[in-house]
Amino acid sequence: MLHLADSPSIYDNSLWLMVAAALVLIMTPGVAFFYGGMVKAKSVISMMMMSFGAIALVSVLWVIYGYSMSFSSGGDWLIPHVLANPFADAFLQKELAATGGDQAHNFAFAGFQATFAIITVALISGAIADRAKFGSWMIFAGVWVTLVYFPVASWVFNFTVDAKNTAGGFGQHGYSDGGWSVWGLGVNDFAGGTAVHINAGAAGLALALVLGKRIGFKKGMNAPHNVPLTLLGASLLWFGWFGFNAGSEGSPDGISALAWINTLAAPAAATLGWLIVEKIKDGKPTSIGAASGAVAGLVAITPACNILTPGWGIVLGLVTGAICALAIELKFKLGFDDSLDVVGIHLVGGLVGTLYIGFFGTGIGLLDSGSFYQLGAQAVGAFAVAIYSFVLAFAIGWVIEKTIGFRIKNEDEVAGVDTVVHGEESYVLEG
Repeated sequence: MLHLADSPSIYDNSLWLMVAAALVLIMTPGVAFFYGGMVKAKSVISMMMMSFGAIALVSVLWVIYGYSMSFSSGGDWLIPHVLANPFADAFLQKELAATGGDQAHNFAFAGFQATFAIITVALISGAIADRAKFGSWMIFAGVWVTLVYFPVASWVFNFTVDAKNTAGGFGQHGYSDGGWSVWGLGVNDFAGGTAVHINAGAAGLALALVLGKRIGFKKGMNAPHNVPLTLLGASLLWFGWFGFNAGSEGSPDGISALAWINTLAAPAAATLGWLIVEKIKDGKPTSIGAASGAVAGLVAITPACNILTPGWGIVLGLVTGAICALAIELKFKLGFDDSLDVVGIHLVGGLVGTLYIGFFGTGIGLLDSGSFYQLGAQAVGAFAVAIYSFVLAFAIGWVIEKTIGFRIKNEDEVAGVDTVVHGEESYVLEG
């Protein structure tokens, strides 16, 4: 049996990050399958291409300048890190200059964080399924990841560990190295509840409003065309999410193990919570509901997996599954067409998980500390990211729509995005 040393070496940590990064990368094809199974058969290529396009574009931008922007140093309260010296490490020059274990760890960390940027962009695409131009989507993805994701990643993940104060939760053992950040507020967001899910959910809502409703928008307008494809996608997401959450510790230790077990328990409980609501509300529990419940639970546990006991993780899962099962109905009441429930699952689930820490986070939540401070910090961090992302995503999407056009023509939507935009069909039956 392999035994790790009590204090893993920098090479152990680098290997851990590289394995976790590979797991997180497979989540984006998982998103493609998850979303692809739920759209119309004549839109599935378009839907999946938006995820694969995100992998291609964001990977290149991350290496050129994204990592440098997200993890630049310096700044003060008025000048965030991301504006202080955003291109000092362009093309990962600083990492190239390092040697030995430092170089290995720096590149491993840069690669790990790249996969977070990729999947955040891919998640947004579900809100505009069946009606978006691929070229316009790619322009939006490049501008949004530059103006929104890279700065928000700096707010959430760009911190310096304080060796003198390592006594507990995320907001207790780090400090911001100059510049405004949610870390500086003491926000606990271990693996991206704000930076990934609230960020993507708010942007998805903005784009849904910019592009407008699909033709014939109403409840039950389109049944998923391939349920097994969606279940496969959910399975890949859950599998990869262990790297997403446990890998965020950066080291194979007790915190990463806690994150791993919470990543098992919370989505399992959320699946049950969603199915119970579905049974009560609609009379039948569905496989799409099970898949959606699991993803909702994964979203909610993301910011909290390091700071909840597994018991409170299960409670979070049950609550989130039930809330998100009800939240996906809001689009029909409020009149916005979020095609694949990016808002109901990622924005709502991310908010629930982030705020839940303020009540039940070990040592920092209201239940343990008797103080509302953590809840207030969590709320400020969550809504700051949501508002910033929504406003900029709406502006970027609006400009694209008014210039080159973002939404396909009505006749092309009826004909099918796949053949019109990509010249391909998902399923070709030969007699």
